[in-house]
Amino acid sequence: MSIYGAMFSGVSGLNANSQALGMIADNISNVNTVGYKGTTAQFSTLITQSPSRTTFTPGGVTSTPVPSIDRQGLLQATASKTDIAVAGSGFFVVNEAATPGAGNEFFFTRAGSFTSDENGALVNTAGYYLQGWPLTNGTTLPANTTVLTGVETVNVSTLNGTAQGSASVTLELNLPSTAAVADTHSATVQVFDSLGNAHDLQIDFVKAASNSWTINVQDPVLAGTATVSGTVTAAVRGMTFNGANGTPATITLPDIAITAWTTGAANSTIAVNAGTVGQADGITQFAGQFSVGELDQDGLPFGQFAGVTIGTDGIVTAVFDNGRQLNIYQLPVAMFPNPNGLEAVNGNAYRQTTNSGNLLLQQANAGGAGAVASSALEASTVDLAEEFTKMITTQRAYSASAKIITTADEMLEELIRIRR
Repeated sequence: MSIYGAMFSGVSGLNANSQALGMIADNISNVNTVGYKGTTAQFSTLITQSPSRTTFTPGGVTSTPVPSIDRQGLLQATASKTDIAVAGSGFFVVNEAATPGAGNEFFFTRAGSFTSDENGALVNTAGYYLQGWPLTNGTTLPANTTVLTGVETVNVSTLNGTAQGSASVTLELNLPSTAAVADTHSATVQVFDSLGNAHDLQIDFVKAASNSWTINVQDPVLAGTATVSGTVTAAVRGMTFNGANGTPATITLPDIAITAWTTGAANSTIAVNAGTVGQADGITQFAGQFSVGELDQDGLPFGQFAGVTIGTDGIVTAVFDNGRQLNIYQLPVAMFPNPNGLEAVNGNAYRQTTNSGNLLLQQANAGGAGAVASSALEASTVDLAEEFTKMITTQRAYSASAKIITTADEMLEELIRIRR
């Protein structure tokens, strides 16, 4: 009977609009949730087949939640170096445990408000631990980066401090062309051993002949003292210069080998960069006095861990107060053929499903994966004005569906009165 059909159609409208209101309520309540993706109710008809073309059988309506997981939210700057967001496609990989085991599940999220826990592991406000590829020697990724077994929890607790021994020295200076044979000029450069101890290394330049100089490297002394702290292996070192333009004609400068450090450090091998043959970019011989332009080396004293920075390529770099930087992890970006097919879990994270397609781990800012934005968080995609407008229309649709039921009831009541 059409009246009963109309009543059931109204019931389906009540149910569909109540479901839609639930989605709206969830969106509004998460308007400030970092990385939240709004859900939209999409309505579709329920058709009941009519027995003939002259009759109509009411059907109804149903609502289906449609997530917008692939929608990009606005990036908001923060003051924390470990707040991160994905600018583009993809998700951060997280795990529910700091040390993932066989029973701990990997999830995927765009909620990047990470901080260090008491053990130094990076964890977000939902309690999920950030996963990354560990970098060996600051550059080498694990052998297999396509599976989740290659990731581990990003942890900075073991980075207490570091030093860097000197491996190269750059010399920029001018030797006086008018110097007499046997004249000696000296320059001292501070170098560091593998344990971060500073040593003064004196380099003597002795005029051997016209346009020819011998270079002698003295044994190092501990910085601030006169105590010899190592032994330099003797080697023939020297330079000849072009009399036409004062630039080097030949350069004979083998690496400086230092052994028997009194500090207990490992032996050092220091390359010497004195410029280029035919170029005035290092040691030169011109008129005037002996002058030093630059004495530089790449060693660093011991430094304490000062924090981390995260690049657009997802590389997590440890920063030390001596100026050294060390790449320790690279954050993978999880990609799915259909991100809207992911299953939502508590904590604004998602689980892989058959609808989402297979997981593909990519390096950030490559292969279609989004870039990592540090000191930024992705805002919720919820638009309050839009949600309140939807709330009004949903409320009216719900009231109208209820009116269908009351009207059908009145019609049935009229029908019952016919018998009286």
